Amino acid sequence: MMNKSLIEWCDFTWNPVTGCQHGCLYCYAAKQANRFSGNVLINKTSEQLRKEWDERGTRWVLEKPFKNEIGKVTPFPVKFEPMFREYCLPMPAQKKKPAVIFVVSMGDLFGEWVPDEWIRRVFGAAQAAPWHTYLFLTKNPQRYIQLAEAGKLPQQGNFWYGTTVTRPDQQYAWFEPGTYNWFLSIEPIQEDFTFDASWVIRSETKGTYAPPWIIVGAETGQQKNKTIPQAEWVQHILEFSQAHGSKVFLKNNLAPYFTGELVQDFPFSYPPKNLG
Repeated sequence: MMNKSLIEWCDFTWNPVTGCQHGCLYCYAAKQANRFSGNVLINKTSEQLRKEWDERGTRWVLEKPFKNEIGKVTPFPVKFEPMFREYCLPMPAQKKKPAVIFVVSMGDLFGEWVPDEWIRRVFGAAQAAPWHTYLFLTKNPQRYIQLAEAGKLPQQGNFWYGTTVTRPDQQYAWFEPGTYNWFLSIEPIQEDFTFDASWVIRSETKGTYAPPWIIVGAETGQQKNKTIPQAEWVQHILEFSQAHGSKVFLKNNLAPYFTGELVQDFPFSYPPKNLG
């Protein structure tokens, strides 16, 4: 089954695809994958894993949960290398109560190393359980645009496409109202997002609009040189959202740095209504 999530803005995490090549130093997912990998050299010789490779690089496919030589399930047998866990695809449909699901918390489904076919199958599994709300996140927002232009990005009310940014100069994907749902995840926030006019999108047909939803979180962990968010950084985001109608979700890990109210709003019904 899917994992009950400790992330405040979702109910479950669902990881039919794992692994990432962005190489972020603060990545909790990579640390967890490395911790629960077992003997990778031995694992890669197992017939349980199928190896694929093309111009996108090397990746792995797993039809069933991987078991090591003593029969113990190993969650990440190739550490944080790209892996498609096909056995996870039916999981949303098995959960009958409507929930908010974070899709691929242990990787980046839209990384350049992920083939379109993997993405298509994940979308298909989500579409088979339309009573849930699905949140997608990437640090490669251009892939959203490529898929949309190719007619491969589902335009559904229960699909939300997010971009992770940590600094205001990073690219993100935005869409006009009435097309695709989109949001920003500023986590970990590493600089002051003093929003200017560039964050407000002006359309000849849709008018003026801003990010519908902004999630903000602090850097966690005990690593050296960790960025400590300033209270005014959070306040600037709140002021922007109030001025332009954006919903904001401030994660609990901001509490040590921000004494104001930790606003935790959603842009959709929460808990989600049954759309099936």
